[in-house]
Amino acid sequence: MKELSTKPYMIRAIYEWCSDSGLTPYLSVKVDAQTRVPDEFVKDGEIVLNISHDAAHHLTLGNDVIQFSARFSGVSREISVPVGAIQGIFAKETTQGILFTLEGESDKAQAENSIEESDKSEPTRQNSSSAGVKRRFQVIK
Repeated sequence: MKELSTKPYMIRAIYEWCSDSGLTPYLSVKVDAQTRVPDEFVKDGEIVLNISHDAAHHLTLGNDVIQFSARFSGVSREISVPVGAIQGIFAKETTQGILFTLEGESDKAQAENSIEESDKSEPTRQNSSSAGVKRRFQVIK
């Protein structure tokens, strides 16, 4: 029997925590051929999406794919993101969230490309060039 990934459950948990706390949940996505997002908003192969109740309509947080419709520059677009393409989920206001290891990406490459070591008493930090914000994440494999 195939072991279920914890990733979609963690995404739903952080989404619920953000919603219950009055925070805005954002997804960081590595865009690939299976990802349906507006290309004009993709920067360096990544996009950051607001999935709050006010921004994402008909939101489905499934085990394999996250789907919703949202407005980009006033135009409604259908968004479809495979769970495997999600790099992390975080609260816009506090930058707290979770960073995931992408499918097919080695732990060493992930550490070299995405994570800066900080003081052992503080969470790991990552700078996102596409979002322009500092985020605190816990790495989940």
